[in-house]
Amino acid sequence: MTRKQRRMTIIGGSLAVLALAAALVLNALRDSIVFFSTPTMVAEKHVEPGRRFRLGGLVQPGSLQRGDNLAVTFEVADGNAKLPVAYKGILPDLFREGQGVVAEGALDANGVFKADTVLAKHDETYMPKDVADALKKQGHWKDDYGGKPSGGGKTSDAGKPAATTAQGNPQGAVR
Repeated sequence: MTRKQRRMTIIGGSLAVLALAAALVLNALRDSIVFFSTPTMVAEKHVEPGRRFRLGGLVQPGSLQRGDNLAVTFEVADGNAKLPVAYKGILPDLFREGQGVVAEGALDANGVFKADTVLAKHDETYMPKDVADALKKQGHWKDDYGGKPSGGGKTSDAGKPAATTAQGNPQGAVR
């Protein structure tokens, strides 16, 4: 075997080992990755009970029901489909009907999404990118979702948004 053949054999073997290692890592991570789905996507894909995923959409007005021991049920909709959600725990302060929500959990045998984590948007203009993209794709995007100034509504005398520091304090403010 010549020097060139040995070098090519070593390089080829190294690439094969690297490809095998990458395949094993990706296969191990596949089970821990949780993907975002809308109620329409869940209905179309026929997600099997017990499989974890993230559900995103808008909390359906009039669907929020509170039970005993912090148990709540509500419906998440994306305009085309609705999915009932059951959650036991403290809801985020900004959680309310008609607002965007992302819940993480799994479907049960009855088709109810059992959430163990519920996330609500943090202010009146924020919407998770996945939820916004899904609403745009479904044709339910409203232009006023992102229409307010990002400076917390503060404006300068000239009517322009006031400049703020990275901590959210107005520039020039003494604290």
